[in-house]
Amino acid sequence: MPDTTEKTQVNDTFGVVPGRFWHGLDDGRVQCDLCPRFCKLNEGQRGLCFVRKAQDGGIVLTTYGRSSGYCIDPIEKKPLNHFLPGTPVLSFGTAGCNLACKFCQNWDISKSREVDTLADQAPPERIAAVARELGCRSVAFTYNDPVIFHEYAVDVAHACREAGVKTVAVTAGYVTAEPRTEFFAAMDAANVDLKAFTERFYKKICAGELAPVLETLEYLKHETDVWFELTTLLIPGENDSAEEIDAMTRWVVDRLGPDVPMHFTAFHPDYRMLDKANTPPATLTRARRIALANGVRYAYTGNVHDREGDTTVCPNCSAPLIGRDWYELTHWGLQQGGHCANCGTAIAGVFEQKPGTWGRKRQPVRLSGVSA
Repeated sequence: MPDTTEKTQVNDTFGVVPGRFWHGLDDGRVQCDLCPRFCKLNEGQRGLCFVRKAQDGGIVLTTYGRSSGYCIDPIEKKPLNHFLPGTPVLSFGTAGCNLACKFCQNWDISKSREVDTLADQAPPERIAAVARELGCRSVAFTYNDPVIFHEYAVDVAHACREAGVKTVAVTAGYVTAEPRTEFFAAMDAANVDLKAFTERFYKKICAGELAPVLETLEYLKHETDVWFELTTLLIPGENDSAEEIDAMTRWVVDRLGPDVPMHFTAFHPDYRMLDKANTPPATLTRARRIALANGVRYAYTGNVHDREGDTTVCPNCSAPLIGRDWYELTHWGLQQGGHCANCGTAIAGVFEQKPGTWGRKRQPVRLSGVSA
């Protein structure tokens, strides 16, 4: 297996690099060990993610250095409410995904077969330099799951760290133990998509399993310093029952602690789930209230206009600390790097003395047009 301590060697023409996690089988196939799918491939075959391929007796990543596009977003859009609030983040994705969610809201990227999607390209050092040049405090791997472009994401993260830029993984956490360790060692923050709290949902709707995701969450909490938050897209009739949200939030408090922020976001019909209605705002409000009642200190609503559901409140004195209107900050009540200005309680997260001022802007960027 390739030496993981060496920088990835890139074929500049095709973006093909050796994969790091695989082994050969007795029948001549190779097994990809990156995620719990364990795709077993004959020469030339691709895994479900489409971007990892059996080639020359091993597994290669076919999208190294290639992107579906770059955009400067507010960090709150990831969503991360407790990680450098108000700052801009340079966001990008590639193509493909290792889950098959019927409701995918980025399906044009995650289900892409590369050719029409990967319109931009950049080596890791350029991404880090451009992020710094544009004043972005962080780079986010998003739009599709960075787990599947592991080698590229890790190299970008290392380049960003050298440049003083943070990195954020927006992921479903569907990854096996060895690559998980290497991947998150390079990250500063993550938003993990906890899609539901039943194996039925993961199997029926996502063609995956819940258990590996829960393992990733416990790993993040107990074995890393990565700041992470959770997001659950609530789909009417599928994962929005009070009983399921109660079980999920009790598990979070018991196994991850009360300080992990949870975001309950609204579904809209998309991809292969067009028969479901939009999530009613009342469902999000109910989920937030259940979470708070079960001991989650920071619970939010998303994809709807809900100032109360967007506001960070002190868990001790209930003073409003960070007000938000969509992705724009409207109030700042923190002092001393993350303490309630009213009672002095430490608020979980990564904060600075002053918030950023990026606002709700979304600014597409072509790296070829930036001087860095």
